[in-house]
Amino acid sequence: MDSDSPDGTIDAEDLREADRGNGGREYNPAADHSFPDERVNRVLEVVEDDEEIAAYLEAQNVNPVARKGYNDHGTKHIDIVRNRALCLYDLLKAGGVAFNGATGQGLDEADEAVVIALAATLHDIGHVVHRDEHPYYSIPLAADLLDRLLPELGYEIPEAVRLKGEVLHAILCHHTEEDPLTLEAGVVRVADALDMERGRSRIPYEKGGRGIDTISSQAIKRVSLHDGDDRPVLVEIEMTDAAGVYQVDELLKSKLEDSGLEGDIRIVAVHTDAGGDGDGEGTLIERIEL
Repeated sequence: MDSDSPDGTIDAEDLREADRGNGGREYNPAADHSFPDERVNRVLEVVEDDEEIAAYLEAQNVNPVARKGYNDHGTKHIDIVRNRALCLYDLLKAGGVAFNGATGQGLDEADEAVVIALAATLHDIGHVVHRDEHPYYSIPLAADLLDRLLPELGYEIPEAVRLKGEVLHAILCHHTEEDPLTLEAGVVRVADALDMERGRSRIPYEKGGRGIDTISSQAIKRVSLHDGDDRPVLVEIEMTDAAGVYQVDELLKSKLEDSGLEGDIRIVAVHTDAGGDGDGEGTLIERIEL
């Protein structure tokens, strides 16, 4: 839950922490899901305890944040993207969406979530080389990690090769002009844009950064995922300043386009006054649907 500090600002750490009840931000392995989850739960245990992956997730934040003044691309970003990707996948599966990546390669339905979890975990590691064109640097680095991880997870060579290809495809398509050819890749692409709340831009903002990415992220108070009425997923975005429209209309909308999920996800942005009563709830100014 968001909390206000004594000076009236939102505590950044609270904004970067979350639980399963906060708009589907955190995937809960112990919960019931709309897909076979035993395999992906094992993957999560392995990657979260992997020393090399942890080192990459920490190191990959230096170029984008410390050197270029961009928003967070480190461990917390990966946690949120991976969790939201799995929650998004869960909602889509519950809504009857048929995925085509893993099964198209002759893999099991249980491998769909594995592809999503691994791609979400490794999609930004190319930042250790450079921020610019980082997905292309992520590919060889992730490939090396997958060559080690997949046998440890019990995949034989034929399945490992196919799974590796699906993961690398999703990594490539998360932030480039390459269109996703699978819905697994589309989920990772959209989930990457769903980490837009103001806590993500805390460091560049405190250092004086006032670029559009930083300012627009500061305007986003909360993002939440829900079961939709006419579509499987409803994404609700609460913003306290019109600058937040950039995050929604330019970043999230652009990633939703050509993701393969355009007809399955509804996006609603609510613009509220930053003031309001003591409960921290502002006055509704505008409700925008994309």
